[in-house]
Amino acid sequence: QVPLVELGGGLVQPGESLRLSCTAFGFPLSGYVINWYRQAPGKEREWVASISAVGDIMQYTDSVKGRFTISREKNMVFLQMNSLKPEDTAVYYCNRPPYWGPGTQVTVSS
Repeated sequence: QVPLVELGGGLVQPGESLRLSCTAFGFPLSGYVINWYRQAPGKEREWVASISAVGDIMQYTDSVKGRFTISREKNMVFLQMNSLKPEDTAVYYCNRPPYWGPGTQVTVSS
């Protein structure tokens, strides 16, 4: 059983927003570095954002800086995605090394 689950994906138009959530069942996220990755069709999985164990340090890949925000609360981690672009289309994965969720599809299309 996969301990991590991503929620919140969907189909949106360019410029719109989505908020992804990562949660765990009987499995701690608090106190661990959590990462978001994404994989677009035909491409390798790429790192998107990370948040430190206590939530004081956030890092982003250049292509999402200023548009995406990673945050955490209790045993959940969020990825707020604003001003979405078609190139953000991908399956988004939550990662607490070495564990992965099954991913959630984000599609940005007009």
